Amino acid sequence: MTQFKNLMEILNLLNKSNCRKCNEKTCMAFAAEVFKGNRPLSDCPDLDPGILERYGMSPTARKDRDEEFLTMLAGFQKTVETLDFDLVARRVGGTFIDGRLTLTCLGKPVSIDRRGRIVSDIHVNHWFAVPFYNHLIHAGDKPLTGRWVPLRELPGGKDYTRLFNQRCEKPLKKIADDHTDLFEDLVRLFKGEKVGNHYDADISLVLRPFPTVPVLVSYLRPEEGMDSDLNVFFDEAAEEKIPIQSLYILGAGLVNMFEKIARRHWTI
Repeated sequence: MTQFKNLMEILNLLNKSNCRKCNEKTCMAFAAEVFKGNRPLSDCPDLDPGILERYGMSPTARKDRDEEFLTMLAGFQKTVETLDFDLVARRVGGTFIDGRLTLTCLGKPVSIDRRGRIVSDIHVNHWFAVPFYNHLIHAGDKPLTGRWVPLRELPGGKDYTRLFNQRCEKPLKKIADDHTDLFEDLVRLFKGEKVGNHYDADISLVLRPFPTVPVLVSYLRPEEGMDSDLNVFFDEAAEEKIPIQSLYILGAGLVNMFEKIARRHWTI
């Protein structure tokens, strides 16, 4: 990915219309994501192809990526058409009424019809769609244990531990350090549930991106001479509900969303 000298170099390439076609609130927010390496410049739909070529990016990269995502979704949808929705609803803690399977995801209803089409008030991108489909397709009957473990202790977690720490736990800790109201926002916006403090943390909060895939976030505030600490835990039976790769994608997607929420506070 092209290395830019600073955020303003990126912003000056954009039309500054704040059109939100890239799903960011402002062009400044999009430029910040590009500068951090979280998104490619080609995700701006209004950039002139000549600008992309100047920075060594293919004008067709965005189209190819979108087509790849649509192809992936089509494969998921074809698989979903073969599922027994009554059985799946019981496995994932959802309801099946009038041809739609509905789950409560972060406090909000998300439905899917028999043709595999997701219906929701929230924006559906790959961060959410891929874990959602994989959850429906792969969820087993094994109940949750109520025992929390870090990702590395899940059967397939070792291969994703370092990546999960870099893309999920570290950036989430930074948000918590910089945005003191983060956990109150998570309770208010996403029906988070404060629980007894775990692992000597000051704050412990359970989120439910899917009803049977809870996530425990434990945060220890910084003190004089001591850095803060944040850890994310999953139920010991998490991989019975969702493949490990989708669990990582889900975690990274949540952090991406929380970063956007925090930026809105900083820019108001």
